[in-house]
Amino acid sequence: MRSPTQLDLSEKDIAAIVSQGLGAGLTGAEELSGGTFAAVWKAGLDDGRQVVVKVGPPATARMLRYEAGMIPAEAEYFALVAAHTPGVPVPAVLAGTTDWIITSLLPGTPLTSHDSARARTECGAAVRRVHTITGDHFGYTGDRASGADWPTAFAAMIDDLRADAADWGVPLPPLDGLVARHHDVLAAVTRPALLHFDLWDGNVLVGPDGALTGLVDGERYLYGDPLLDLVSPALRQRIEEVPDHPFLAGYRPEPFDESARVRLTLYRIHLYTLMIAEGPSRGIQISDGRHDYLTGLLERELTDL
Repeated sequence: MRSPTQLDLSEKDIAAIVSQGLGAGLTGAEELSGGTFAAVWKAGLDDGRQVVVKVGPPATARMLRYEAGMIPAEAEYFALVAAHTPGVPVPAVLAGTTDWIITSLLPGTPLTSHDSARARTECGAAVRRVHTITGDHFGYTGDRASGADWPTAFAAMIDDLRADAADWGVPLPPLDGLVARHHDVLAAVTRPALLHFDLWDGNVLVGPDGALTGLVDGERYLYGDPLLDLVSPALRQRIEEVPDHPFLAGYRPEPFDESARVRLTLYRIHLYTLMIAEGPSRGIQISDGRHDYLTGLLERELTDL
């Protein structure tokens, strides 16, 4: 089922975007699968290049609050990584507007179709390098949830997701006072590191030799605790309970003390809340089983916290 946030485009539409952005002609194009937010196409140009064209949701689409301006945000993330951590494989931004972005096509396939411990380890090392980039605030850019400190920004992020869920009539377990009760633990984070946030297997590319070839879909980037980026590489797991996880071998974090474990739990709560809240905006019915499954994962984290 196609998400309501994904425009139904044709090759002719992609040709028009490529002509506007690059002044090039099209030799062929095909839509890529995997994501549920934007429409993503691979396109061949008449100058021999292969590019990716990502087109944001239609103006009429209802989205979550943090999803405003995500197409230009992706261009910002790739530019930041390329400028400050050369060697970390991200696409080059070739052209873009507030509605679409054209980037270079990186080699490789997602970890979802070609698993590789080597790529996971190299991903951990690459993400550690990206985390050396420091922002001037915590949270998202623009008018989205942010703050001068991490507890403020994280509370705003949770509050926005709860408001999104209420808008869509999506039930959530009680989350009142969640951030306030753990303010001091969150306040231990004093440097706003650049975070990808969405490092699930579909956004990590691997080559035929098993090496990391790319980190893609940087549209959800924000600034905050580096531990936030350790949740999605071990989706539906607790990475602190998987000491031999290859991502950790590359990232080489400090030993997970009690503060780190509490924060990781909070960040899983945030991710599961987001995944529950976004369901209806993607055309997913609450009754399809996904909501109950994710709610179970969320309640487990809340209980253990």
